[in-house]
Amino acid sequence: EVQLQASGGGLVQAGGSLRLSCAASGFTRVDYVIGWFRQAPGKERERVSFISSSDGTTYYEDSVKGRFTISRDNAKNTAYLQMHSLQPKDTGVYYCAAQMGDLINMLGYGAAYWGKGTLVTVSS
Repeated sequence: EVQLQASGGGLVQAGGSLRLSCAASGFTRVDYVIGWFRQAPGKERERVSFISSSDGTTYYEDSVKGRFTISRDNAKNTAYLQMHSLQPKDTGVYYCAAQMGDLINMLGYGAAYWGKGTLVTVSS
């Protein structure tokens, strides 16, 4: 059973930084995609960033390009989302998620596995 455990959320002032972590377990394949969605209050859940475990290919939603960096440590089965220049619009619950295969699967079909969310609050 795939399990995802996210951590690292918190309260930060605009312009600040946070790093989210997602520890994964239970994968039976070496090729999977892991990353984050987020949901702001009153809005639909949206994609943020993903990374392929096999070749490190990454995806970023346009709104976070140049500010967020995703990385992974395959030995620890952990993905990281380094967030810089945070803005109030980045506020929301961030969900770690995963899908088997490649980025095409994630972008086309969405996530198959979800972790509990971690709250990120950016104050102005």
